[in-house]
Amino acid sequence: MALEQPLAKIRGQLQIRSHLARQCLAEFLGVFVLMLLTQGAVAQAVTSGETKGNFFTMFLAGSLAVTISIYVGGNVSGAHLNPAFSLAMCLLGRLPWAKFPIYSLVQLLSSFCASGTTYILYYDALQNYTGGNLTVTGPKETASIFATYPAPYLSLNNGFLDQVASCSVLVGCGVGSILAPSVLGTGILIPVVVGLLVLVIGLSMGANCGFPLNPARDLGPRLFTYIAGWGPEVFSAGNGWWWVPVVAPLVGAILGTATYQLLVALHHPEDSEPALDLESAQRKASELETSASAEMLEYKL
Repeated sequence: MALEQPLAKIRGQLQIRSHLARQCLAEFLGVFVLMLLTQGAVAQAVTSGETKGNFFTMFLAGSLAVTISIYVGGNVSGAHLNPAFSLAMCLLGRLPWAKFPIYSLVQLLSSFCASGTTYILYYDALQNYTGGNLTVTGPKETASIFATYPAPYLSLNNGFLDQVASCSVLVGCGVGSILAPSVLGTGILIPVVVGLLVLVIGLSMGANCGFPLNPARDLGPRLFTYIAGWGPEVFSAGNGWWWVPVVAPLVGAILGTATYQLLVALHHPEDSEPALDLESAQRKASELETSASAEMLEYKL
């Protein structure tokens, strides 16, 4: 009891009353957790020469990180974690357009900070693996720990299509899971479903460019690597690949949202009758029981 009073006083002094500020903090923490866990799994695999991880562990860690991050900030900010998803929420009228640039900036800043944290955590491993030579291409490249880069065979056109298609699936199915909570009960399973969705996208569409799907997830770390020692090649590599994971997911978000609305959401039947309450359900059960008793009595007679 004596401890509760000081804690309540501290909470009263530190508690932020601005709803938007609370949303920004929740979104920042959610993206930070997402990026730290995702990049950490990649760093562990790369710097160990894939003796302590491989493509599957990286994809699995990324999908689990999405699930955890949604639980972290979902109740406050909605845990968009992604400007493409924030754009979809704006299109659906679930997020004011004025908040879209704010959410996007917070997501970008958080991914930048998370990249710095990953770099610090794996600094010795990076130095040991690369000999201090931080490169974007070549057998000992480490830039892909932080941002995505296309496979050598991938053209910009094909890469753009890859990101539009994969983000359309992500946003379309994600919007579907949110707009149809009755399928998932109270909605507590939504983060799990979204995490599984990310995993299956990675396993089916991750080979071309590592399925970035998220402008902030890619641009923030790319900016960090630019100033942390990898240099301007992070923007010129892959024939200037950097803009594709920024623009294409936004296009995919628009396409995925429109597709779900046109093919599914607009055709949901509206409930014409309210659901039975407990009293009416009990009354119906009682009537069935009475009817069954009457039938049994007739049989005996």
